[in-house]
Amino acid sequence: MVQLRYGLRQDSDESWTVFDVFTGQPADAWGAPAEYLDQEYAEDLVGILNAEDLKRRLSRGRVV
Repeated sequence: MVQLRYGLRQDSDESWTVFDVFTGQPADAWGAPAEYLDQEYAEDLVGILNAEDLKRRLSRGRVV
C-alpha cells in the first residue's frame, strides 16, 4: 500500500493545515505554507498535493 505524503489536521482556531506526514511541517503549496485554510479548501488541496506527489514518485519508480 502506498503511503500518502500529505495529511490534514484541524488547528485550535478551527482552521485546517495540510502537512507533510514525513516532516510534520505545513505543506509547501506553490511557495506558501498550507495553513489557516477552511475545511473544503484543505480537503481539495490535500488531494491535489497527494496526486502530484504520487505522479512524481511513479515517474521515478519510487512508490513505497
